[in-house]
Parts: sequence; structure tokens; C-alpha cells
Amino acid sequence: SEVAWNESHHCRLLAGLVPDQFQMCRRNLEVMPSIVRAARQTKSICQKTFTDMRWNCSSIQRAPSFGPDLLKGTRESAFAYALAAAAVTHSIAQACTSGELPLCSCGSVPSEVPGPGFRWGGCGDNLPYGLQLGAAFADSPLKSSKLGTQALKAMNLHNNAVGRQVLSDSLETKCKCHGVSGSCSVKTCWKGLPNLDEIAFDLKSKYLTAIKVTHRLIGPRKQLIPKEMDVRPVKETDLVYLINSPDYCTPNVHLGSLGTQDRQCNKTSLGSNSCNLLCCGRGYNTYTEEVVERCHCKYHWCCYVVCKKCRRKVERYVCK
Repeated sequence: SEVAWNESHHCRLLAGLVPDQFQMCRRNLEVMPSIVRAARQTKSICQKTFTDMRWNCSSIQRAPSFGPDLLKGTRESAFAYALAAAAVTHSIAQACTSGELPLCSCGSVPSEVPGPGFRWGGCGDNLPYGLQLGAAFADSPLKSSKLGTQALKAMNLHNNAVGRQVLSDSLETKCKCHGVSGSCSVKTCWKGLPNLDEIAFDLKSKYLTAIKVTHRLIGPRKQLIPKEMDVRPVKETDLVYLINSPDYCTPNVHLGSLGTQDRQCNKTSLGSNSCNLLCCGRGYNTYTEEVVERCHCKYHWCCYVVCKKCRRKVERYVCK
């Protein structure tokens, strides 16, 4: 995080780069802060998105040394690859907008005719530039590496593309009002990307409906097709996976399962974070914890707030 990224030898500080990524780093040093930021976002947002699930994405903290849950073609790895590919494109596209990158600027003005009462202006996110560099960086390990099967490479490339497609589809019109006394007589609008959390939410929905596939010769080349014959063909926005995941209930190093023992659950929930589902039927222990909170806050003119500290006891439920 403290690297200035102004010397080519800084590229050696990043673990896990394949030769193509290393060369891209040396040629595009100014882009590396955006890529590092995307890696951090991928870690934190993945864990935030799956915080209430048996698999809570904690293994992503070991990147680039992934465990079996993210290496063997599971639906979890499908989500992680798609999110990472979307994150790096998102980060670069917005770095153009903020003026961080010297070789790109605002996105181009849309060709569509603006509606009545608004005009194109502002500084839109430069999605094409983000897609170009993001795809080059995210896909190069899968194209140059000799590790892994052809099926796994095809799966990961497909899921990378899904992440970028979901991001592209999310580009939305954002506007700012102008006028006397906030009348909004004129709106200046531009094309912008939503927060990466929203992209992760969409990808989680695709994770839950991901299609199990096989890599089979269809005509002149191999393609990813559904494993089950009664499943519809794979679309460009479907996440795909090759092998079934473990249930993640109990620790298993060979499967990449950390288990759910000592995970905090919700006694009253009916969802995936309920004590019944998260604890896999093993039951839970109840603990009482004292928490200190700000309370009885009063606003004083001008301009500060004074609060008291209140203590209360709360019950915590932890899986056996």
C-alpha cells in the first residue's frame, strides 16, 4: 500500500504474477494502484457478501495461495473469479474518471439522444478502457499458465467474462440538477458504474443458480455445456462450475472446507445464517456478552453532541 509505483522493480513486490502480468505491470506502472485496490476490494466484498453463509469466503485472504475451494472448479471459485475480474475493470474505469491515470480520461459522450430537460456532461466512467486493461490482466494467467486442465481454464475464462458482462450491463445514467433555488431546470447526466457491492450482489444471485458443466468437443472445438441434458444451454451471463462443493460443515483440508464450528449464528433467523443451517444441525452454545454503547445523546448549540455510555447484556449464539 505504501509503494509509489514509479520504478519497474516495484512489480517484483507482488506475489503470484505470471510473466504476462509482470510485463504489463512494468509497462503500465500507473495502473498498478488501481489493480492493488481491486484485489483488496475483492477480498473484503467477497467476505461481506458471504458473511451469512457456510462458505464465508475467508479462504480468499490467502490469495494468491488459494485452497481447494477456489482451485478445483467449484461454484465458489466461479464467484471469486467473476468478482475479481469485475473489480479490476471497475477500479481502472473509475481511476480514469478521477484523473489518476495519464493515458485515459472520462468516458466518451453517449451516442443516444438526451431526453428533454437534460444534457450529456460531467465525467462518465471509462468502461472501455477498464475492460481492455482489466481483461488483459485478469485473463493472462489463464491463457499463459500450463497449470490446470483445459476445462478449468475454460471455466475460469468464462466466469471472468461473466463478471465483466455484469459490470457492463450495470452502467447507468447518473444526473445532477442545476437551476435557481434547486429547481432542477436542467440536468447534467453521464454514464457511471454502481458500487462494487451491487455487482457482488448480482453475482451472488448467479452463484446460487450456477450451472454445472463439462468441457466437451462440439464441432471443431471444445465448449462448456451443461452436465445434465435437461438443463438449458449456458448463456454469457451464467456462472458455471465443474465439480460439486462440499457442504462446508466440517473441516476438511483436502476439500478446502474450514467448517462452521465457533461461527456466530442467528437464533431467530430462517435464512442461511440461522443456527440450524449454519451449525449443520450440531446445535449451538449461548453466551452472554456485555456491550458498551453511546446513548442519551444531546445536541449542543453550536456545534457538538454529548453522549453518555450505556452498558447492556446481549446473547450470542455460537455453533458447536
